[in-house]
Amino acid sequence: RTFRITHNGKVLPLGLKTHIMGVVNVTPDSFSDGGESFSTKSAVEKALKLAQEGADIIDIGGESTRPGAKPISAEEELRRVLPVVKELKKELERQKFDKVWISVDTYKSEVANAVLQEGADIINDISGLTFDPRMVDVVVKHRAPVVVNHIKGTPQTWRNMEISYTDVVGEIVSFWRKQINLLMERGYDDRSKIICDPGIGFGKLPEHNIEILKRFDEFRVIGQPLMIGVSRKSFIGLIYETLLNKKSEPKERLFGSLGALAPAVVGGANIVRVHDVAQTREFLAVLDSVRTYDPYYFG
Repeated sequence: RTFRITHNGKVLPLGLKTHIMGVVNVTPDSFSDGGESFSTKSAVEKALKLAQEGADIIDIGGESTRPGAKPISAEEELRRVLPVVKELKKELERQKFDKVWISVDTYKSEVANAVLQEGADIINDISGLTFDPRMVDVVVKHRAPVVVNHIKGTPQTWRNMEISYTDVVGEIVSFWRKQINLLMERGYDDRSKIICDPGIGFGKLPEHNIEILKRFDEFRVIGQPLMIGVSRKSFIGLIYETLLNKKSEPKERLFGSLGALAPAVVGGANIVRVHDVAQTREFLAVLDSVRTYDPYYFG
């Protein structure tokens, strides 16, 4: 299936090639690169580098959601991300990257409202519109594209909660259906702007993550654009440890991240959220060529 998402004069034609969302964390404590882009200047530089490497979307996050992370206030989150959104928007236009979309990774309606007013294009809500009851209204008001991520529990409760699913794929699909209906009932007018993400690692055990990847094609039943984020996640580290007897830092998991992406992309993921944009782009160029192979493609 193909989808055409339009917003703020930008167009995202999904379905032929896999689109890349590059991650910029404006946090002191993210699991993979905390502290790296903590100033506005370094965050904007990092984002521009990802745009140059071929990112279609830049995802800016101001609060870490790794297991056990401490929540921060909306004020603190805005202090981190708002200047980055403003400055990045200017710089992308100045450097002729005006086709690059700006996404903000937040579950707070106050943050979403402020960044959308400043020209952010997408809200990526890790809670799938469940943590803040006002988020739905903000997204509807701005008619903004939104990523509905599946989650169970919260980053604070993951470490000591009993995580279980009868059917992980089925539960995710019914959660998405519920959230899509909620948006439509509140007056959201364009279904194609609702992007569904199964939320790898968000209240899932390693076996759930692997099952999600293995059965990814079953998510097509939802009839929405699909997104996946596996980059550097701990289940990849666990596989390295179990099968290769190798301990790894998040940054050392590039090849494992690409290995985890492959089944999702073949299964129908339209957008991949990654830290390593240049390498992922080369990987996808080949994977997409095989996936959409047409004998006339090479003239």
